[in-house]
Amino acid sequence: MVSIVQSEINIGLVGHVDHGKTTLTQALSGKWTDEHSEEIKRGISIRLGYANISFWKCEKCDYYTTQKTCPKCGGETRFLREVSFVDSPGHETLMATMLSGAALMDGAILVIAANEPCPQPQTKEHLMALEIIGIKNIVIAQNKIDIVSKERVLESYQEIKEFVKGTVAENAPIIPVAAQHKANIDVLIRAIEEHIPTPKRDESKPARMYIARSFDVNKPGTKPEDLRGGVVGGSLIQGVLRVGDEIEIRPGYRITEGGATKWKELTSEVVSLHVGAKRVDEVRPGGLIGIGTKLDPSLTKADGLSGMVLGKPGTLPPTWNKFTLEVHLMERVVGAKEELEVEKIKTSEPLMLNVGTATTVGIVTSARDDVAEMVLKLPVCAQQGDRVAISRRIGARWRLIGYGIIV
Repeated sequence: MVSIVQSEINIGLVGHVDHGKTTLTQALSGKWTDEHSEEIKRGISIRLGYANISFWKCEKCDYYTTQKTCPKCGGETRFLREVSFVDSPGHETLMATMLSGAALMDGAILVIAANEPCPQPQTKEHLMALEIIGIKNIVIAQNKIDIVSKERVLESYQEIKEFVKGTVAENAPIIPVAAQHKANIDVLIRAIEEHIPTPKRDESKPARMYIARSFDVNKPGTKPEDLRGGVVGGSLIQGVLRVGDEIEIRPGYRITEGGATKWKELTSEVVSLHVGAKRVDEVRPGGLIGIGTKLDPSLTKADGLSGMVLGKPGTLPPTWNKFTLEVHLMERVVGAKEELEVEKIKTSEPLMLNVGTATTVGIVTSARDDVAEMVLKLPVCAQQGDRVAISRRIGARWRLIGYGIIV
C-alpha cells in the first residue's frame, strides 16, 4: 500500500456553464466542489473548487481507476500519482475567477456537453484563456453523451474537431463520458495519464506560492486565547516550505503615510501545513496546499489575501503600482454571442488584468503600437517577463482580448 503525501500536479476543469465540470470532478474524486451556500442555491460554481484524488492502474486488466482494488476484475492496482483538480466557474460573469485558477493549472480538461452545439461562448473563451496563459496539455471530455442520440454524439464530435482546429487543443484526445453515471471515467483517466505529464519543478529555488484563497478558521464566539492565525491556500510554483519557516506576503496591506498610500509586505511564520485533510511537515510544488500562519485572521478572512504571492523573505518579485506591457491582441473578441473585431488599446481606457492569481484594473496612461503603459488600481506582485491576461469592458461584461508581457 502506498502512503500518499501530496498531489504532484494541478489539473483544471474548464468550459461553458452547466456543461458538467463539477459533476465530472465528483465522478473523478467523489467530492462535490460547490460548497458555498450561494453555489448550492444557484446550481453554479462561483468560487474555485478543489479536490484531491489518487490514480491507480490494475496490474491484471489494465483498468484505470481511483480505487485501490480494481472495480472491474477485483485485481490489485498499482499507484500512478496523486492529482489535484481545480474546478473553475463557467459563467461569463466569473471569467476573472477562471483566469485566477488557470494560473495554478499544469494542464486542463476542457468539458464540452454533447447536448448543445459546439462551441458555446465560454467554451471559446476558456480555451483562449488556456492558450493565453500557456497551458498546452489538454484533454477534452465530451460530456452528457447519455442524454443524446448516437447520431448527435458523432455530430458533436465533429463539431469539437472543427472547433479546436488551429488551437492549442488541436491534437487533444476527445473522450466521450457521462459524468452523471461515471461512464468511461477509466478512459478519461488513461488519457490524463498519457497527455498531461507532471511538469519538472525546481525545488532548489526559494519557496514561492500563488495565493488563491485565504480564510479565518475561527468560529464566532471563540475566546481570544483560543484564536488561531489566518490560513492561506494555493500552490507552490517552486521550492520547498516547512513548518517553522519565515514567510513574506506581497503586496501585503495598505498604509497611509504623509497623505500618500503605500503597500507594506506582511511577514509571518508557517505554523502548520495541510494537504487535503492531512497535516504535513513540508510541502513541495504541485497540488494545492493550506498554510496556517500567525497572521491576524481579519487580514485573511473572505479571501482577503487571494491574488498575493507568498515566499521566503527577501526573495519575492517587486510590487508594481504601474507597469508597461508588450501587448499581443487577438483578432476577435471571444465569449460574446457576436464576435467583434478587437480594437487597439486606447489611452485612458480601463482594462481588467490577471497576473498569477491576482485580478486588478489598469488605467492606460499611454498606448502606442504594441506597447501600453498603465497605472494599477490594486498593485500586484510579479516579475518582468510574466504574462498578463487582458480583458476589456464590452457591454456589461469583461471580455478577454489578449495578453501582455511585463517589460
